[in-house]
Amino acid sequence: MNEISNIVPLRQPDEIDDPLTNILRAGARQLLAQAVEAEVETFLASVKDLKLADGRARVVRHGYGPARTIATGIGPVEVTRAKIRDRGAAGDGERIRFNSAILPLWARRTRSLDALLPVLYLRGISTGDFQGALTALLGKDAPNLSPAAISRLTAEWQGEYERWQKRDLSARRYVYVWADGVFLQARMEGHGECMLVLIGATPEGKKELIGFQVGVRESAQSWRELLIDVKQRGLQIAPEIAVGDGALGFWKALDEVFPGTRHQRCWVHKTVNVLDKVPLSVQANMKKDLREVYWAPNRATAEVAIDVFAEKYRAKYGRAVECLAKDRDALLAFYDFPAEHWDHLRTSNPIESVFATVRHRTVRTKGALSPTTAKLMVFKLVIAASKTWRRLKGTNQLPKVIAGVRFNDGIEVIQVPANHAA
Repeated sequence: MNEISNIVPLRQPDEIDDPLTNILRAGARQLLAQAVEAEVETFLASVKDLKLADGRARVVRHGYGPARTIATGIGPVEVTRAKIRDRGAAGDGERIRFNSAILPLWARRTRSLDALLPVLYLRGISTGDFQGALTALLGKDAPNLSPAAISRLTAEWQGEYERWQKRDLSARRYVYVWADGVFLQARMEGHGECMLVLIGATPEGKKELIGFQVGVRESAQSWRELLIDVKQRGLQIAPEIAVGDGALGFWKALDEVFPGTRHQRCWVHKTVNVLDKVPLSVQANMKKDLREVYWAPNRATAEVAIDVFAEKYRAKYGRAVECLAKDRDALLAFYDFPAEHWDHLRTSNPIESVFATVRHRTVRTKGALSPTTAKLMVFKLVIAASKTWRRLKGTNQLPKVIAGVRFNDGIEVIQVPANHAA
């Protein structure tokens, strides 16, 4: 007997009625199922010629595995994995297996979701709050990120980092490199570990992360170890020019490992150093005069602008003039390269912009992470960010002759790069 009730169920606080998300999840399930089916059919087609003694197909479909839920960016999506059976295998060593590239055997989260964790940390979310943040983003069925789960992820990232550190560089060429040291303050016992970062530009104009290594300080020895490591892994041809802060021990190490590479001092760092030597009341006008140097249309005009700067400020602010003049050649080296690349070569901004958030975040959460976890999270963030780095302008004008040597039909030909100054 049906009873009529006047009790109206109320929506619970953790329940969100979102028809759009439900539609997206349903569509995702359907598309995922179709993609996995297509992958299975392609695999079966590749082994269709394998037959048993009686003429039957050796490899056939064998139903589906149990349903499981994958955590994705639009919330949990239920999927099933197609199975195949090898009817002719004599042992496990000879068995033909199907491994889905779309749906790995033990996957419980999409890779993009794992990549979200370093971003959450660097945006202000502590590790203990990851679960709450993901619940807010993905709903109440968000994956469980217990401390044990974070530890497992850290172990995976450590393996990925070690494989990346050992990758072969013999096929890589970098015409420009940017170097900088980034200090973090996460459980550092009163001192900051320095992350040595090296970014390079390929002859095609693509920026890539070359080296990423933790050192106690920005010493010449630390940089020497990093540069020797990348050279031993195949990076034998010296870059045309390197860009970095003048205070780095990088320059001494660079001259030892890649003596043919030219130096370019970062104008952002140099401007700060120069202005630091004059009163605040003078800094605004002096900054405008410095811009007249590095925004000059050619090297000759820049040389004149430096002379004017020295004449204008030497009498009262000799230390500022000396700070600028001592690195004159290294500050103007970028003028000898294509004008389209000057914006890229004036500063080490390719590194500064990536790590601005890192510096801010680690100061705010001092003690939240161990140095190892902080390093791995930053590494994951940089690898993800590298996919969106701005390419060099005018890539067709990149130096094609690296280190003064090119090869023509197997014959080594010595050639001096042309002067690209505008």
